[in-house]
Amino acid sequence: MTSQQARLVTVSAPYGAGGSVVAPALAQRLGVAFLQRATTSSGEAAGPQPCFERAVPDEADLTPAHRLLSSLTQAMPTGPTQSPLSARHQDDDMRRHYEGDMRRLAADGAGVILGRGAAVVLGKERGFHVRLYGPPELRLAQGAEIEGVDLDQARRHMDAADRARTAYVRRLYQADPADPRHYHLLIDSTALPLAAVTEIILRALSSFPGRTLATPVAGGGTG
Repeated sequence: MTSQQARLVTVSAPYGAGGSVVAPALAQRLGVAFLQRATTSSGEAAGPQPCFERAVPDEADLTPAHRLLSSLTQAMPTGPTQSPLSARHQDDDMRRHYEGDMRRLAADGAGVILGRGAAVVLGKERGFHVRLYGPPELRLAQGAEIEGVDLDQARRHMDAADRARTAYVRRLYQADPADPRHYHLLIDSTALPLAAVTEIILRALSSFPGRTLATPVAGGGTG
């Protein structure tokens, strides 16, 4: 196993599971690029850029359900042959746009990707895929602590974030982001300090065989 083979990691996490803490920490420890959720458009070296546990407004706007609703409520164009973009066309455009950066990291064989349905897109033969989870009430408490907000505000953030992120993966990839079959490692990240969760992932990654991580990644499809 080479170091190249064990440096492509995806992290999937609902609100309060600590993805915003663990994923950038992994990128820093590995010394690789960090690609945030679909609110950003390019991979950057892990650093001090903000990474949010909640769904920021731009992320909610990117969910396919929201985009479809927006297209249906827009005024119809006046030209006789013009019509709103179909939902399928919008979905295809979203896939191409948001998969581009993750596929570039996958082609390099190194990087940490948070969200974006990356485990579903790349498939289990490309990368090491981690799912963080935890009981809702414990995620709520941890999310409030991470964000520095009260429980009522954290509950609103959790409801919005979990709904938006699940809708994104279901609509674009017809998959459930909580399905354990997409992942190599699942961790209840509410049961341990997040620093310990990061260490567990790094230890597991060091033993991962990295079967075909060096295989060229073709564009398109869901992996």
